[in-house]
Amino acid sequence: MPEKLSFVMPKGACNAHLHIIDPVFTNNGKAKEQIGTVEMYKKIAEQLHLERAVFVQAKPFGCDNACLVDAIKRFGPAQSVGIAVVHQTVSDAELKALHNKGVRGLRFSVWNPKNAVVSFEECLPLSARVKDMGWNMQLHMSAAQLFVWADIVRKLPTKIVIDHMGRLDPKLGLKDPAYKFILELIDQGHTWIKLSGTYLNTQTGYPWDDATVIAKALADYAPERVVWGSDYPHVTEKVKPSEAQLTEMIAQWLPTEKARNLALVKNPEELYGFNA
Repeated sequence: MPEKLSFVMPKGACNAHLHIIDPVFTNNGKAKEQIGTVEMYKKIAEQLHLERAVFVQAKPFGCDNACLVDAIKRFGPAQSVGIAVVHQTVSDAELKALHNKGVRGLRFSVWNPKNAVVSFEECLPLSARVKDMGWNMQLHMSAAQLFVWADIVRKLPTKIVIDHMGRLDPKLGLKDPAYKFILELIDQGHTWIKLSGTYLNTQTGYPWDDATVIAKALADYAPERVVWGSDYPHVTEKVKPSEAQLTEMIAQWLPTEKARNLALVKNPEELYGFNA
């Protein structure tokens, strides 16, 4: 990892999408294969000057958010928040307890139905229950799935966060019909897009030029509605990409100081309530 990035990371910069996978919290074998502890990530964050973090519940833990809550506590409640995974059977008291421990949203990762922890049918009723706490509904689904669930997505009363640039079909890129739907959601005023999952949005591989086209288009369209994330520890990749390489993409996607300040500082503050 280089000692210095090619751009100046703004003060208060946030990595808005990463997972902490500590095998201490589960007997799931995948946790040992995909390990990424708070201590491991802290070293990376310090080197890259990423002061804030949004920890997203990892699938090996199912709906047990203990590792997530522990990550917030150990990284620092003032510098981090969490996105949990729960079933709609969760009690109001449990939701309130998660809020008090730094959780600010719920994730629905249904891109791969075979390992989905929760069903998207639970999203609308849960969103109504957490709206008054200011939480967001984080959606990880394919572009095709976004179309299937479009009517429900439009009805969500909370903030909406679209994971990994909407997972557009890499063969189609901006010509994917779902791209216009994503822009429609942005125009509604309460949807944010995560500029993340670079290696999930490419046919060509590194240096991910096709993914860069998508990221720049989204950042140019709505600079006040994008956040950036590294997707550490890159559980989908057999060969792990360099954290420095991924972070350097910021210079291409967000080429101005103003754009970087919005995506890395101001937008996460509005979306997740940092400093609130």
